[in-house]
Amino acid sequence: MTTADLIRQRVAAAGVVGAGGAGFPAAVKLAARADTYLVNGAECEPLLKVDQQLAAREAAALLRGLRHGMTATGATQGVIALKAKYREAIAALTPLLPADVRLHILEDIYPAGDEVITIWLATGRRVPPAGLPLDVGVVVSNVQTLLNVAAAVDQERPVTRRTLTVNGLVKRPLTLTLPLGTPLREALELAGGPSRDDVAFIDGGPMMGKLLPSLDLPVTKTTGGLLALPRDHLLIRRRQRGDAAQLAMARTVCEQCFLCTELCPRHLIGHELPPHLIVRAVNYRHAGPRPDTVLAALTCSECGVCEAYACPVEISPLRVNLLLKAELRAQGLRYRGELRPADPMARHRLVPVSRLITRLDLDLLNHKAPFQALAYRPEKVVLPLRQHIGAAAQPCVAMGERVREGQLIAAMPQGALGAALHASVDGVVVALNAETIVIQTSEPTCPTPSP
Repeated sequence: MTTADLIRQRVAAAGVVGAGGAGFPAAVKLAARADTYLVNGAECEPLLKVDQQLAAREAAALLRGLRHGMTATGATQGVIALKAKYREAIAALTPLLPADVRLHILEDIYPAGDEVITIWLATGRRVPPAGLPLDVGVVVSNVQTLLNVAAAVDQERPVTRRTLTVNGLVKRPLTLTLPLGTPLREALELAGGPSRDDVAFIDGGPMMGKLLPSLDLPVTKTTGGLLALPRDHLLIRRRQRGDAAQLAMARTVCEQCFLCTELCPRHLIGHELPPHLIVRAVNYRHAGPRPDTVLAALTCSECGVCEAYACPVEISPLRVNLLLKAELRAQGLRYRGELRPADPMARHRLVPVSRLITRLDLDLLNHKAPFQALAYRPEKVVLPLRQHIGAAAQPCVAMGERVREGQLIAAMPQGALGAALHASVDGVVVALNAETIVIQTSEPTCPTPSP
C-alpha cells in the first residue's frame, strides 16, 4: 500500500504543481489534513477544453490521482465536480467510481471553477474571506494536476509536458500535449496558424488570461491555453488600456449602480467585497467607506465578472482592485472581515456561460478544439526556473551537458517553497542563467498523429 509520506515524496520529486494556473507546489498541498478532496473539473474559462477532455480520456488515472490525494490528506470522501455538458467525462467516470467518491454535476455557469465557488456549489461549505479551502476541511486540485500526481506516484514520472487548448482565430482549433518549454509560436503552427492577419493572442482564458507580448514565450506547467482574437476585439482593447486610463474612466463615468457588487461571486456567497464602494473610495481618495472595505480588495478572485459582464459603462473594477492589491500588499496589510450570510439569490445570479460568451463577442470563436495526440519535439525548449509559486528552482546541470527527458535539471533549496524542474526533451544545455535553462534537442520531430 502506498503511504502518505511516499506519495508526497514522489510528487515533490516529480515537480508537480497546481495546473489550474496558480502553480502551487502539489506536495505542500498534500501535506494538509482535510476530510474532503475536491476535483475541480469545471474548467472555469470559456474556450478552454483541456480538463473536460482529459477526464474523459484518462478517467482511471484521474481516479488513481484522487485516491493518492485522499490518502495523503486523510480525506474520507472525494468529490469530482463536472459540468453537466461534459457528458463524455461523466460517462467515463461513472462506472469507475468507488464508494467514497461521488460526482457533483454543475450547471454551465461562470465562475464555476473558481475553487471557492466550486466548493460552495459542490459541498455547501463557504470559505471565509481571505481564507483557504482548508479552513472548511477541503483540498482542491484540478484534473491535470491529479493526472500528474498519478504519474508521479505510480510511475515516478516527472512533469515534462503540458496539455493546452489552441482556440479562436486559428485554422484547426485543437487541444494537444507539448513538451514544457515549447514556444507558443509552435503551438500556433500546430493549429494551422492564424486564420487571418490582424490577430492578437491571450495566454490562458478570455476572462483571466494575459495579453501576450510575444509568441516566443514558452509553454509552462500552468499554461492553459493560447487564444487568437481579432486585434480590435474588446478583450484585447481592455488589456491594452493602461492603468491611468482605467482610473480616469472609473473616476469620470462610474454611475455607482452597484451591479458589479450585485454580480460579484465572492460577494454573493457572503464575502464583504463591494467593487462599487471600492471604486468610489479610490475615486474620492478613500473617503467614505471604512478602511476594511478598501482592504476587501485583497479578497478579489480576479474572475473578471465585474468588468466583462456587470459594468454597463466599460470601466474595470477588477483593474482598480488589482492596483489596490499591489499597494496594500506592499504595506503589509491584510483583510480580516467576517463571513456574512449568503445572498438568497446567489445561485441565480451566477453568470450563464452562454450569455457570457455572447457578451464577450466570442460565439464565432468558441470552437470544440478536439484533442489531438501529436508526437512533437521542438528544436529547442526554454524552461523558466520559476513555473510555480515560491522561489526559483536552482540549476543542477552545466552548459554543454547532455540531458535526457525526465532528468532533474533544477532543484529547490532545502526548506524553500517551490518545485523541481526536469528536462522535457533529450538534448544539450545551450544556455543557462538565473531565469531559464535552454535545451537544444538532439532530434526535432514534426507532428505525427498518434493512433
